[in-house]
This record gives sequence, structure tokens and C-alpha cells, in this order.
Amino acid sequence: MEEDVILTEEHIQALLEKEIEALRSIPMDGSLQAAVALIHRSVHEGDGTVIVSGVGKAGEVGTKIANTLCSTGTPAYFLKPLEAQHGDLGLVKKQDVLLLISNSGKTREIIELIEQVQNLHGDMDIITITRNPDSPLAEAGDVNLFTGPTQEICPLGLTPTTSTTVMTVIGDLLVVALMQRIGFTKDQYGLRHHSGYLGQKARS
Repeated sequence: MEEDVILTEEHIQALLEKEIEALRSIPMDGSLQAAVALIHRSVHEGDGTVIVSGVGKAGEVGTKIANTLCSTGTPAYFLKPLEAQHGDLGLVKKQDVLLLISNSGKTREIIELIEQVQNLHGDMDIITITRNPDSPLAEAGDVNLFTGPTQEICPLGLTPTTSTTVMTVIGDLLVVALMQRIGFTKDQYGLRHHSGYLGQKARS
């Protein structure tokens, strides 16, 4: 029986540094500002909603982004690609903004979702979060939020780890920038959180 691998403090620190370096490598190319402007125009000046979608771990990140947008004044929901194929596509309106997440930019269900939406409404505004600028997803995006060349800290180089960290932070940046753009207040936050610690804190 092989001895258990013990993580030393040095090893843990090295893993942290790799994730931190990935965050520092997020491209600062004006795309975040463009995404905020697009959402503000379609949602806060119009009658749209941010529709977030992704598969697997990217979908979990997308759910978090959609929920956080909702709680901070920007209407949003997460659309499961499979459920979209079985009727939930009817939730999508022409004036909505799609926020589609795929590390590879080639996730079949997400590419199919784009095709399904275009068949229903024609061209729609699409924001993407992806690592791959040479992907079908990036080609379809009006605004692409690139993660940069992330390398997973998983010892196999396969399990979504660093990539989902970067996706989550990009989502956080988008949320905070929109809060600032719309002047979202503590009172408005409290109106959306009627229970729990955060609701009490917002109303204190």
C-alpha cells in the first residue's frame, strides 16, 4: 500500500500561487466594460433579462453568477441547456442577453443553445466567458470575457479548478461593476433579502 501523500505548507502555497497567477492573467482589454454597457442597455434601459447558461462545473459557476446578479439589482436566471431543448427555450425573449460559459468554448450543448435561440429570435446579444478565443463560442459572442490561458492545478490537468476560480471572479467583477453602474444601494439590497444574516445586516 502506497503511503498517503501529505500536502506540505510549501505545496499548498504553490497551488495558491498558481491560482493567484491565473487571476492576475485575466485580460484587461475593455471587454468587461463592454459587457456592463451591453447588459445595462438591454436590461436596465430596456426590458431584458440576463440569461446565464453553462454545463457541468461551468454551469455551477453560472448559477452563482445569475443568483448574485438577481440579488444585486440585475434580473437574471440560469437556463439549463437540456431543459431549453424541452420547452424552457420559451422563457427567452428577443431583448434578453445571453451570458454563456464554457472553458473550451466548444461545449456541444451551449453551441446548440445558440442555434436554438437564433432559430427562435434571430440574432441576440451574447456575452461569453471562455478560455479559447478560437472557439465557436467566442465567434458567436458580441462580447467575450476571456479567462486567459488557465492551467488547472488538478494533478491530472483535467479537473476544473483554476478555470472555475477565474470564471467565478470574472462573474464577481461583472456583478460589482453593474452594481456601481446602477447605483445599487444597501436599502435596495435589503428589499431583496428578507431573511437571514445578510438581510438583517442590510437593514441595520
